[in-house]
Amino acid sequence: MWAKERHQRILSMLAANQQVSANDLAGMLGVSRETVRRDLVDLEEIGKVARVHGGAVLPETRSEDPFRQRMASRVRAKAEIAKKAVGLIQPGQTIMVDAGSTTALFARELAKVPGISVITNSLDVATTLQAGGLDVVLLGGRIAADVPATVGELTLSEIRRFEVDICFSAPVALHAEKGAFFYDLQEAEISIAMAAQAARTVVLADHTKLGITSRVRAWEADAVGTLVTSRAASDTVLEPFRKSGIQVI
Repeated sequence: MWAKERHQRILSMLAANQQVSANDLAGMLGVSRETVRRDLVDLEEIGKVARVHGGAVLPETRSEDPFRQRMASRVRAKAEIAKKAVGLIQPGQTIMVDAGSTTALFARELAKVPGISVITNSLDVATTLQAGGLDVVLLGGRIAADVPATVGELTLSEIRRFEVDICFSAPVALHAEKGAFFYDLQEAEISIAMAAQAARTVVLADHTKLGITSRVRAWEADAVGTLVTSRAASDTVLEPFRKSGIQVI
């Protein structure tokens, strides 16, 4: 049986039962536990399962509300994060900022920082910064259907032309072991590309986004340099991030 067929059968069994054991899978598929383990690792890498001791369960998922609705939610926490995050930027630096409700609010604080250059795929971020007189590059590409931002191969190819000091990203979920997640594949691809061009990656995530996963993994936890979050995040929630070597602000 090919791996792709095994993966489909594993996912079908998970959909029906919410959890599966490695022993049951080995018997059902007629393969060794080691083969099952590799299959579960592959499926976890693409966010389809969450491995647990002795088997796997369905991963926690996080759907996204419409963009303008997200802009109106947890505004105080996002504003708090924005004010902390701008303190990480030095005069003369070049930064990248991805698209999202948190980064759109971040741009309002960013507009107050003189002497920096900003590269972004977010129409909201670019408009806010241009009004503030900053040096702004809006990446070209196709306009996304649900978020005012450019996406696609053209956007990705333009990102790769730049080397920047910091990438600021606002994923929908951040897990201390599994990494940063987005709900949308194209948003994840943009964030992956931006982080690859940056000397440092900073995640902007309020307390509701911590310790959970979503549909598409962008990067492993060790790729995150700094987490800027809201004061409502408890020490219990933050401790795993600190143990992973992530600077927490």
